[in-house]
Amino acid sequence: MAQHDNGPPRRFKIAPSLLSADFAHIAEQIALVERAGADYLHLDIMDGRFVPNITWGPKIISDLRKLTKLPFDTHLMIVEPERYVADFAKAGANIITIHWEAAVHAHRLVQQIKECGARAGLSLNPATPLNVLHEILPYIDLLLVMSVNPGFGGQSYIPTSTQKIRTARELIDSAKVDVELEVDGGIRLDNVAEVVGAGADVVVMGAGIFGTPQPAETIARVRTACTP
Repeated sequence: MAQHDNGPPRRFKIAPSLLSADFAHIAEQIALVERAGADYLHLDIMDGRFVPNITWGPKIISDLRKLTKLPFDTHLMIVEPERYVADFAKAGANIITIHWEAAVHAHRLVQQIKECGARAGLSLNPATPLNVLHEILPYIDLLLVMSVNPGFGGQSYIPTSTQKIRTARELIDSAKVDVELEVDGGIRLDNVAEVVGAGADVVVMGAGIFGTPQPAETIARVRTACTP
């Protein structure tokens, strides 16, 4: 169990990011983290436009879906996400998170995600303030706070993110909404307790898990590090 700064103990979730996995052995990598107790699999979808990198489309998600029953936490770092939401939902995405910065009509897009049978997430880049959430917060299922600038794995955690996480936690709690608070970017064994302590419900870890010699052992150590 974890405990955030101003609240009771709670169980946080670990979402290994497949961006940092070895795709030559992807079935083994997924099975490894599933056995180790991962809660979600985080799938970064990049289009080379919203972010500089390019990753996968719905076909890859559909193929990966055959390998595990873990929920797919699918993060769309793409322009015009409304064009692809249905395809990712059909491919097996359980959570579909779009970026505030890429959504012209965020409320409409959140409803579109839910109509496709997925949970709706909204992500904020590091420079995007939390005050944009006031109208949309009651309608989303997950808030993803980026603690690096999106587009590449293996980046360093932005230190000011901790206060942003803490403020987001307070905003969710005061609004009394059922919204998971997820954090993604530069989270490793040496700072995960800080992130969870600030109020994160879900931690996304790519290189912080798959870049370590023993990913399963790392997941166990993450649980221990965040146990009061």
